[in-house]
Amino acid sequence: MDRLLLTDELLLLAYDDAGTNRLGRPHLDHGLAGAVLLELALAGRVEVVDGRLAVTDPAPTNVPLLDRALATVAGDRPRKPKDWIARLGKGLPDRVLDGLVDAGVLRRESDRVLWVFPRTRYPSPTGAEPAVETAARERMAAALAGGGPVDARTAALLGLTRAVGLDRKLFRELPRDRVKARLAEIAAGDWASAATRKAIEETQAAVLVATTAATAAIATTTVS
Repeated sequence: MDRLLLTDELLLLAYDDAGTNRLGRPHLDHGLAGAVLLELALAGRVEVVDGRLAVTDPAPTNVPLLDRALATVAGDRPRKPKDWIARLGKGLPDRVLDGLVDAGVLRRESDRVLWVFPRTRYPSPTGAEPAVETAARERMAAALAGGGPVDARTAALLGLTRAVGLDRKLFRELPRDRVKARLAEIAAGDWASAATRKAIEETQAAVLVATTAATAAIATTTVS
């Protein structure tokens, strides 16, 4: 397929080689919604004005997934980034998965666990990690291991994986303190315009709030 979106990369990183979501729900939904907003920010379509997400350029991106979200944001009243995470996340994993299946990056496998419980998995056609996922991993690992500037898309993806807690699963071989310090350094870097960085930072913060709340709710339910 052509250039992957941040939604594609995040979903591929969230699924293991067996085609199972290891990030869980609704964490994946929140992360993908954040990825959509990050794409729109990087494309110069949205900014954060007075704490609210605002459409600054309604021109279509010619990417259906993004244009659907852009029209939704443009057609509603101004809201904080965190308010859009749950709204845009509904049904988003299925749409991203469908796109990756249609592109031949993943395949859909349906079966039953213990011959009773239905299950759908999304492994790659070869059973190994898709090449595009490997490329994303290598790009992120190089940014963490290095000390220089990082491109905007890689910086956005790294911040997003941190917001959903996926960084701890992806970079286990790297010292945790080093990863934390380098992520903070990258976040503070000069890799986008001030307006774009503000939109991305607030979106990533909104994803972190949403996933933290979801984790707390799950823990409370489990204890109860």
